Amino acid sequence: MKISDLRDLLKNKEVIEEINRHLWIESQKMGYSIGIERATDEWLALYAEGWMKYHMPEKYKAMQERKKKDSEKKKKAKAATKKTVKKAAAKKTAKKAVKKSAKKAA
Repeated sequence: MKISDLRDLLKNKEVIEEINRHLWIESQKMGYSIGIERATDEWLALYAEGWMKYHMPEKYKAMQERKKKDSEKKKKAKAATKKTVKKAAAKKTAKKAVKKSAKKAA
């Protein structure tokens, strides 16, 4: 999830209630307060997407489409990098072959 999505979620009163509920439950399990920061981080990591899928289906769908586009861009960039690396390796190999043949000829 992007930071802007998280910021929007944290503006929602229902999300804050869910985080407070998570804080209370986890603190009860541990026997001490886990703290609001940890509760927020855990809730966002574990439950935010599911909550968005149920409560904000349009925004969740847009987020999934954005993720898909980002992953496609990364795949293309990775493929381009591999091609560049292969070309560089081929050039090095060609240069070495030219040097070896020049040494043999001399």
